[in-house]
Amino acid sequence: MTRKVKPKKHLGQHFLRNEDVALRIVDALKTEPDELIIEVGPGDGVLSKHLLERHKNIILLDVDLESIDHLKDEFPFHRDKIIFQDFLAFPVEKPSVVIGNFPYNISSQIVFKIIDDRQRVRSMVGMFQKEVAERIASGPGSKVYGISSVLTQAYYDVDYLFTVEAREFDPPPKVQSGVIRLTRKGVDLDCDEKAFKSIVKRSFNQRRKMLRKSLKDLITEEIASKIEEYLTQRPEQLSVADFVRLVNVLTPPK
Repeated sequence: MTRKVKPKKHLGQHFLRNEDVALRIVDALKTEPDELIIEVGPGDGVLSKHLLERHKNIILLDVDLESIDHLKDEFPFHRDKIIFQDFLAFPVEKPSVVIGNFPYNISSQIVFKIIDDRQRVRSMVGMFQKEVAERIASGPGSKVYGISSVLTQAYYDVDYLFTVEAREFDPPPKVQSGVIRLTRKGVDLDCDEKAFKSIVKRSFNQRRKMLRKSLKDLITEEIASKIEEYLTQRPEQLSVADFVRLVNVLTPPK
């Protein structure tokens, strides 16, 4: 008898109940030979069953023991692929792609972990709160364009694929969800990457201020003459390429 997994609020679990949506998510994942597929937060296995039918090189990671027990009962021939493990602490050591209906309470952390592991994670397809998905996918000039937009788009192309209504989940969340795909476009930036991350965060932490105010202690008269066009702009007006140029002027390569 198949056991039923109870969604747990403290784990941010909302289990997808629409099979058509599950298939659309799995179909959106494009894999290459020898890549490891990592499903994060498989829950009761709505994506897992389709993934296991199609792929051999796959692992399912969850921190919910009830889910782990259920998945091992549901897929007895794949028990070795079902692992009690927090993805945020999981060492990604092989070329990989990531997929999941991500727990809402750690979804942004999952994206930042993927960025940190970009040398090995080529692509991701994931379900997020719609607001989070839109923020990651938004471009300069958008009101929701921010730190996660710039840091993600520095290394990945982002496609907003589709919206999923709250009624498709158990329990229904209070908001809509959105599915996005990340596809790696490079692993290095043409600037000091530590400084890039720091300056992007600092700029958006004072997003209402013009850059001449938020970065004033870094801007000398000489520097100001080189980045004059940025000084009266707010951070949401700058593209990734603009931030790279800004970083190269503020922290010139040694």
